Amino acid sequence: MPRPTTLTKARVPLTRDRIVDATLHIMDTEGLDAVSMRRVAREVGVEAMSLYNHVRDKDDLLNGVIERVMGGFAFPDRDQHDDWVVYGRRLAYAWRDVLRAHPTVMQLFAERKHGTSLDTLRPMEAALEVLRGAGLGEREAVQAFHTIGGFIFGYVMMESGYLPGGQQNAQMFPPVPPDELPNVAACLPYLADCDFDGEFAFGLDLMLEGLRAKIGAG
Repeated sequence: MPRPTTLTKARVPLTRDRIVDATLHIMDTEGLDAVSMRRVAREVGVEAMSLYNHVRDKDDLLNGVIERVMGGFAFPDRDQHDDWVVYGRRLAYAWRDVLRAHPTVMQLFAERKHGTSLDTLRPMEAALEVLRGAGLGEREAVQAFHTIGGFIFGYVMMESGYLPGGQQNAQMFPPVPPDELPNVAACLPYLADCDFDGEFAFGLDLMLEGLRAKIGAG
């Protein structure tokens, strides 16, 4: 009897986790607009109707993506002797890391804020704990959370190419006459050679140390 030249591949069971992972992969590689029940079904190798045994609808699926991403949030270690700015800085970098890993998820955050599980709110809880522990009241803590969070989101969008700025080639700029735009001309080499890590650290320190000074003055 001839020896088989191919092996039958075992069928991978369809689960909610597998569907969510496939959706996140599509978002990471093709963008949020590419996500549809048919596209996800094709990614996992089933008919679209089979997905509804594990997710209610597309809205439920996208909430699952948020829960998956925020469930993987890497909370930094915190020593009891850490200054709040030290730990706040580590927490901000953790936010940046999770957003850089899945930049298209930021659009979901903008549209629906959070998923349906408490785990999606734990990173927010950690940030508000730091800010309230620094001496801010509830309203001020939320204001600081939105301000710092807006910086992180905007910066990741810039370094991911969703906003102007970041790494630019000097040839992207028109000729800049120093006599008309002396400051742009002088800064052009640095505009064209953006150090993402250095600029993120600079901006984050501006906000955290400014907040420390504001709390001290109050």
